Amino acid sequence: MTHPSIVILTGAGISAESGLGTFRDEGGLWAQHRIEDVATPEGFARNPTLVVDFYNARRAQAHEAVPNAGHAALARLQAEHKGEVLLVTQNVDSLHEKAGGSDVVHMHGELASALCSNCGHRWTAPLHMEVGEACPTCAQPTARPDIVWFGEIPYHMERIEAALAQADIFAAIGTSGNVYPAAGFVQMARYVGARTVEMNLDPSQTVDLFEDTRPGKASETVPQWVDDVLNG
Repeated sequence: MTHPSIVILTGAGISAESGLGTFRDEGGLWAQHRIEDVATPEGFARNPTLVVDFYNARRAQAHEAVPNAGHAALARLQAEHKGEVLLVTQNVDSLHEKAGGSDVVHMHGELASALCSNCGHRWTAPLHMEVGEACPTCAQPTARPDIVWFGEIPYHMERIEAALAQADIFAAIGTSGNVYPAAGFVQMARYVGARTVEMNLDPSQTVDLFEDTRPGKASETVPQWVDDVLNG
């Protein structure tokens, strides 16, 4: 018996129940700023203090956040499923790792990481970054949050696309379907004949491309789906 190869994509919806806001949340961190000002290379060039302070606030929030049952269920799937399970996240928090997830692919970067825009070196970000921090490798004052901003190329795309080309099951959890290339993953999975499932509080922009949709909170839908896969 062969065990299905699984690719999972998670978005902001899975972390929302842990208190980390999405783009659309009123009153959250994102509601206080324009995306152009805090999530683009141009915004960083214009006002690096604003951008660094914004990600310091996000980092502090994420540092205190606790994984929910959705994160825990995916970690259990990685631990117990005998086939391949690639966990790809658009999220920049570490909740999958806190829940026990292994080999999590952060396609949009990580709050816990700093990046040198001069030499490309990465290191663990302090909880509070300062503008113009020196890179520990090249000593240039060119540290920035290790986040993929709008207009930049997501990380690990070759690995993700290779996994999708071999996938038997593709699951999207808590994603809006608005941001490419992630929004196109379901089409890549369908092309190779993978079974597709979406778990979301509200339907995504690409919901019609999924053969199975499970509306509801990730903390409820994901554990049930993981049970179904492991018992399948």
